[in-house]
Amino acid sequence: MSTAYFSKRSVMATCIIFTVTVLWVTSSECAQIPHLRKQGTAVQLIVDDVPFLIFGGELGNSSASNLDYMKAQWPKLVTLNLNTVLAPVYWDLIEPQEGNFDFTLVDGLIREARRHNLRLVLLWFASFKNSMSCYAPIWVKANQPRFPRAQNKEGRGKEIVSVFSEENCAADARAFTALMKHLRQVDGETHTVIMVQVENEMGMIPEARDYCDAANDLFSKPVPKELMDYLVQNKNALIPEFRKTWAEAGFKTSGTWEEVFGEGLGTDEIFMAWHYARYTNRVVEAGKAEYPLPMFVNAALIRPGHQPGQYPSAGPLPHLMDIWRASGPQIDFFCPDIHFPNFAEWCENYHRSGNPLFIPEARREPQAAAKVFYAMGQHDAIGFCPFSIESTSNPENDPLGRAYDILSQLAPIILKHQGKGTMAGALLDKDHPTQQIKLGDYALKVSHDYTWSWSSGWGESGQWPRAGGLFISTGPDEYIIAGTGIIVTFAPNSPGDPIAGIASIQEGRYVEGRWVPGRWMNGDQSHQGRHLRIPANSFGIQRIKLYRYH
Repeated sequence: MSTAYFSKRSVMATCIIFTVTVLWVTSSECAQIPHLRKQGTAVQLIVDDVPFLIFGGELGNSSASNLDYMKAQWPKLVTLNLNTVLAPVYWDLIEPQEGNFDFTLVDGLIREARRHNLRLVLLWFASFKNSMSCYAPIWVKANQPRFPRAQNKEGRGKEIVSVFSEENCAADARAFTALMKHLRQVDGETHTVIMVQVENEMGMIPEARDYCDAANDLFSKPVPKELMDYLVQNKNALIPEFRKTWAEAGFKTSGTWEEVFGEGLGTDEIFMAWHYARYTNRVVEAGKAEYPLPMFVNAALIRPGHQPGQYPSAGPLPHLMDIWRASGPQIDFFCPDIHFPNFAEWCENYHRSGNPLFIPEARREPQAAAKVFYAMGQHDAIGFCPFSIESTSNPENDPLGRAYDILSQLAPIILKHQGKGTMAGALLDKDHPTQQIKLGDYALKVSHDYTWSWSSGWGESGQWPRAGGLFISTGPDEYIIAGTGIIVTFAPNSPGDPIAGIASIQEGRYVEGRWVPGRWMNGDQSHQGRHLRIPANSFGIQRIKLYRYH
């Protein structure tokens, strides 16, 4: 079995304090392609030299494998008000024989996306897809001596190629390089493809690490100096969960993996995270050498109470983010695929320590419409993309399409305020019916519509629909508020008269950046000046002006 591990490369100094690589374009050619740029505390995606928000959807795993099947799906995606589609690219289909590439599917996706005025984010399904190597070509799968698999403790192979093989990594990197070269040739000026996800939800399962000979050998050796240097230099800025693990083992600065991080499944996962990141970083590095689009890696999240090996372990999970940064400096950011109900918690965990929030996959459900307001408002999200979006049965009336319509109108204003501390979001349900937000000169109490005794849902004993809101402070006494199912009241949080009054509320729309006013809402719709309300199952934008009295 060939298990020669690829040579070590030093971690770039620029990864010591994490920013986002490729933010910083140096050549005139790169300045024209999609890239990332910092604005205040936010990271923005720049497409055709202007900031861009992704109102997206991810296709089901198999949909992009057949262009005829997709013909009926494109109009549905337009009806949902998407501006971007996340579509898989399959290694086994683009390189069916080693060295012979077929980009028919890729070209078809680009052609149809352009025809429907949509952008694409491509998902590289290659060595890893939901942990397994199911999209590796048969010439890889069937040649285990050349392309070794991960092994369990008994030495039995898994349906997972080993990250400890030079051949595995090199073959993936060559194919990805060919893909990125092709994208540069066919799309380098049009920029239909704006980002690339490299691999998909990688991780070890049902054991926390690979037990092949090369893995066992490296596990018994000292932790690489590159990692120890990173940890020492960033000791006080590490993700708290990871810092706690290192602290409990004594903050050692040298030793084997178990000496530095302690014995147990957690150390197995840390060890694998380092090597998964190195493998992925090499693939990313090779692709960027041809066409440096922004590139990210996603993670399958942890079910409550599960231990490493019971979930896809060692992916770019929050508690492992520092390992991935140290080992994968070419990767621009890390993303959660959120299918669990604690959406806000996962957003918080991924939007910290400089990592921008992008949600490439979320549960497709009516509640997604509320979640996107929260992600954009509270976390300056680059984008939001429910999964299997083409499976939407009634796109004309789907809540997500209505939310995307509102947010598309607001996109220039949202982008202007990202990273400046003038924007916030709320996400409410029956268990979390209110939220306090300090924004500008006022404290906003945001309540679920069903908390109001005059609401149609008052006293509802079943599940409440998710409510979500986005709040932008546009002046000393002015706000733009958008969302669904929210009631907002105001109180001053700065010196002056102690009572906040509502001067005016107006609903309306933005058309090409210009406010087109609708109804004047100072009467019954605001409960005679007591609050701002966007009822449950409704979507809207309202502009409010406040004043103070005593």
